[in-house]
Amino acid sequence: MDFGVVLQTDPPAREVVRLMRVAEDQGFGYGWTFDSCVLWQEPFVIYSQVLAATSTMTVGPMVTSPGTRDWSVTASLFATLNDMFGNRTVCGIGRGDSAHRVVGKPPSTLATVRDAMHVIKELAEGRAVSMGDRVVRIPWVRDGRLEMWMAGYGPKALRMVGEHADGFILQTADPAIARWTIGSVREAARAAGRDPAGITVCVAAPAYVGTDLAHQREQLRWFGGMVGNHVADLVARYGDTGPVPRELTDYIAGREGYDYAHHGRAGNPSTDFVPDEIVDRFCLLGPAGAHVDRLRELAALGVDQFAVYLMHDQREETLAAYGREVIGALAGG
Repeated sequence: MDFGVVLQTDPPAREVVRLMRVAEDQGFGYGWTFDSCVLWQEPFVIYSQVLAATSTMTVGPMVTSPGTRDWSVTASLFATLNDMFGNRTVCGIGRGDSAHRVVGKPPSTLATVRDAMHVIKELAEGRAVSMGDRVVRIPWVRDGRLEMWMAGYGPKALRMVGEHADGFILQTADPAIARWTIGSVREAARAAGRDPAGITVCVAAPAYVGTDLAHQREQLRWFGGMVGNHVADLVARYGDTGPVPRELTDYIAGREGYDYAHHGRAGNPSTDFVPDEIVDRFCLLGPAGAHVDRLRELAALGVDQFAVYLMHDQREETLAAYGREVIGALAGG
């Protein structure tokens, strides 16, 4: 199993770069960031510094969206970084949550995500592609490579991952939800004539190593609220008795809105509706051994990477604990 770390691009940017370097030293191979340029600093500027400060780490957004930049701009950003640092980027992409909603835009349609994945990948890898009524190619790309990993929860999004994406990002560490979503992606891939094993599966969730479970839960409760934004969209589309597992949908019954001013932060006041049971299922808490046990369960379901959301008050301690006790236990698994 590979390991990644997910950070917000809070100023100062040098602290993001420093933590990414610490993560690489502890054995993390992927450095991800949020991509919401009103709430945080522009990640692609910071990626260049992260890549320069690390040796082998792959970087990218978790996740970008089709609606914040022109697709040719996004492709050129990735292609430039790859040309400078040797194909060390990956594009996580989804419909868009905070980056869209804080500027008054709805999430993109799935059809738009599909088209964006195609255009961005083709351009970033140096091939010609149609954009509107014009064929476009970035002429300076040589031997470019960019994998497109799509995030999603609902049946239509999971089918699109299986049909079109290079990787699948699941933002919860709940094994029951992982089993259903990974199975759906693989089924769609087989139906489309693709090799299901060729789709990389990345589970992303907060992890906090320690023994004070009550404190850990309060530090990580924000994650249930963030996931709840996407779940609310699913319930609006499918209802609360539709095809989406109740393990994912039931807990938002008490949700009463969401303030993006506290998005992805410990102590978010919009997440009081999230019960302890959801924190325990969606996140990794407790001593290092409990993390290893959950990760082995996820690996058995086909998870290739675990990406740690590191938004709590023991960031470096958790990175060190993973380097010391967790990553080696899952190496090669």
